[in-house]
Amino acid sequence: MGIKSFQGARKQQQNTVEAPAFKVSDYMSRELIYFKPEQTVEEVIQILIRNKISGGPVVNDNNELVGVISEGDCLKQISESRYYNMPMEQHIVENRMIKNVETIDGNMNIFDAANKFLESKIRRFPIVENGKLVGQISQKDVLKAAIALKGQNWK
Repeated sequence: MGIKSFQGARKQQQNTVEAPAFKVSDYMSRELIYFKPEQTVEEVIQILIRNKISGGPVVNDNNELVGVISEGDCLKQISESRYYNMPMEQHIVENRMIKNVETIDGNMNIFDAANKFLESKIRRFPIVENGKLVGQISQKDVLKAAIALKGQNWK
């Protein structure tokens, strides 16, 4: 004699609620302090100090990303200027900026972006759409996203 189940047939449950995509574009900064290639390094230093930031993107007149300049790039300039006894006023961003800039896609998942930060040791990534700078995501933005998401997902 076999065992009979008294449970009826179960309906296949449909999962109609999709988890929202936590995209970089939802957490990136859109209002950026950016620099122009022709600005002096001295101007950049003043802007970095005044705005309490450690660097920023460099864009041309078409708002296309052409580089990034950071405190470290400015420090190199100060060090070399003193060593070679050269005035700083002549030195422009274009000669000091990093030109080969790694970017992040605005559609990337915020958790994948966190991994990219860990792998690269970079503190901020510009976001470019159709060749134009549209935003920037920093490690701090990812941390803010994690705190915001904690209340929604984590137990």
